[in-house]
Amino acid sequence: MIERCLRSVAFADALVVVDSGSTDDTVKVAEACGARVVTTVDWPGFGAQKNRALALAESDWVLSLDADEWLETEAASEVRAAIARGDADAYELPRRSRFCGQVVRHCGWSPDYVCRLFRRGRARFSDDLVHERLIVDGRVARLKRPIDHDSIESWAEAEDKIRRYSQAAAQQMAARGRRGSRLRAALHGWSAFVKTLVLRAGILDGATGWQVARYNRHSTEAKWRRLAELTRPDKT
Repeated sequence: MIERCLRSVAFADALVVVDSGSTDDTVKVAEACGARVVTTVDWPGFGAQKNRALALAESDWVLSLDADEWLETEAASEVRAAIARGDADAYELPRRSRFCGQVVRHCGWSPDYVCRLFRRGRARFSDDLVHERLIVDGRVARLKRPIDHDSIESWAEAEDKIRRYSQAAAQQMAARGRRGSRLRAALHGWSAFVKTLVLRAGILDGATGWQVARYNRHSTEAKWRRLAELTRPDKT
């Protein structure tokens, strides 16, 4: 994925990749694409890691992409035009996500505006362990062309993502004083399923919508179940 991501933004003055100790060919591939790669020995969470990358940027404008995201030609052209125009301090782009290769058009996944293009010095990422957001000091405008996103490529990847994200999300919730239980976990899980399929029109995505609803149910339930484990009365 990292090569596709970097090739899609080859127009940038510089490419910066922050790697948290990967054991595959990520570093080698990124360097072959012309990126400056900085490796960290720890994983402080998504927000803090992205701020590390931001601190390495030197150009006037920054575009932040995850490894599983990329820009098609028209989106890249719109980003370049926005930078040249400079009529805002930051720009939100719609994100077109895929689940197991299929574009998700409903389910609460679309439209999914994410703020990723901004003037350096006018924005930073929140320090959240997961689901970080960009905090902007200034005017935010919207672009039309999407960031493409391979959110989940297989159920094996979905299960791994649930495991990793639920732990971080539970820690974040516990730090904010939230408490969980097995009953709450089940109720929140099924609520997420119904919201995705019915209230967010996931049923219009057919089989893909059903799979996304199933994924949302399991990920939500796992998050609340881990929170219950972290906050149970006998936890020391």
